[in-house]
Amino acid sequence: MTQETRDKGPMNLVQAIQYQDDAVVSRTLIKTDAGTVTLFAFDKGQELSEHTTPFDALVQVLDGEAEIRINQDTYSVGAGELLIMPANEPHALRAVEQFKMLLTMIKA
Repeated sequence: MTQETRDKGPMNLVQAIQYQDDAVVSRTLIKTDAGTVTLFAFDKGQELSEHTTPFDALVQVLDGEAEIRINQDTYSVGAGELLIMPANEPHALRAVEQFKMLLTMIKA
């Protein structure tokens, strides 16, 4: 596991990662053979281009708003919402405004 997961005490997810101008910032909280948990902060207008993954991915929106496209469907998601991106289906993401998310990917 990464160092962050060994730290004691609670973590405020929204405060655990900061926005940077014109950038996507990530912070891996857990990385094991079984999967990963990663925080992301997207500046307004930043994107992840279309791609696929061999595993389901759970997006939990912590702050802001984004559009997530899965196949041909586009979903608007905001703080407090979550969305599952199914394995092997093309998906992409665009920050409508500054946007933070927790991405959980289970491999096993």
